[in-house]
Amino acid sequence: MHNRSIRLGIVLLFLALAWAMLRFGEFGEHFTLAGLRAVFTAHEIAGVLIFTALFAAGNLLQIPGWLFLAAAVLALGRVWGGLITYLAACASCLSTFGLIRLLGGDALRQWSNSGAIAKRLFARLDSHPLQSVTALRLMFQTVPALNVALALSGVGWRNYLLGTLIGLPVPILLYALFIEQVAAWAHWNLG
Repeated sequence: MHNRSIRLGIVLLFLALAWAMLRFGEFGEHFTLAGLRAVFTAHEIAGVLIFTALFAAGNLLQIPGWLFLAAAVLALGRVWGGLITYLAACASCLSTFGLIRLLGGDALRQWSNSGAIAKRLFARLDSHPLQSVTALRLMFQTVPALNVALALSGVGWRNYLLGTLIGLPVPILLYALFIEQVAAWAHWNLG
């Protein structure tokens, strides 16, 4: 078996184990909107750190980031919920990138059976890495599969970081406005 196949297998095994721990562990039962609001109220800094850690764990477990954004907006409102989600999303994307890159290197780029589409995608990523990451963040935000794919693609840290920082604010703001509007229509107490 090739080294790159082993590394990709390690990444997949890690993701499966992390998912199983959340799915079958006790943690999932305790994550509620009321619990999140209480943590933020009682411990503002610790609440942000816990939320960030949960976001990062969720991202590794392939849980979409918009669920965390919705929880933050419903618990804290559009402005604070959106801002905290932006910070947590950036930290989550960077930690996922670092961990997956450490485990898998640039396994996707090294895949021996790359077809014409993959070669074109990598050529675009190589010629315009910052624009590519920014555009992907604008379209797909923190989609966990995107984080894994970019980490395994060989894109550089600097372009990944800047593309993430630039690409996330607009979709997070739009989602926050949408979630707040849905909550108002549904008469949910955002207290």
